[in-house]
Amino acid sequence: MPNGGSGGGGGTKQLLPYRGRTLVDAALDLARECAFDQRIVTLGGSAAAVRARVDLSGFTVVDVPAAGSGCGASVSTAVGAVDPRADGLVLLLGDQPQVRAAAVAALIVAAGGAPLGVCRYDDGLGHPFWFRRDVFAALRGLHGDKAVWKLLHSGEFVVTEARVAGPVPIDVDTPADYERLLAGDHLVG
Repeated sequence: MPNGGSGGGGGTKQLLPYRGRTLVDAALDLARECAFDQRIVTLGGSAAAVRARVDLSGFTVVDVPAAGSGCGASVSTAVGAVDPRADGLVLLLGDQPQVRAAAVAALIVAAGGAPLGVCRYDDGLGHPFWFRRDVFAALRGLHGDKAVWKLLHSGEFVVTEARVAGPVPIDVDTPADYERLLAGDHLVG
């Protein structure tokens, strides 16, 4: 799960208020609902603020030294903390609180044996993503924003899509995204 970067109106966007807590709390709660053997959270430049406000118990916390270089730095750093017995990695975002455990389960069922997996929502592709262990070398080389999307579309690996009903969950990258999330949240429940 990528780091506590900034955006969504300034400051640490993952700490923006959401349902009485924060955006990242919602993402961590989702990870806790899933049948993962290991849970990893990456923290970047706002690590101290996240640690001070968020319950990270049950997670392996990994600091990302190059956090300012985008989501790719978080993913490439997290790969080094994955248990060597793990078959792969499910990538959840800390600023996408509407992803549901059912989407994660559908992804694992559909793509668990594939090199790459992505959710196919009613209106397009979206997170979470699945990366089988043999893709980890490519993940270690990621840098920049949207790096996982570039890998997904590179043609280097077979990509399996998992059907998930509903729209792609909002990824809070801008203040407008955050306002859209809050305005429409009552519809998602």
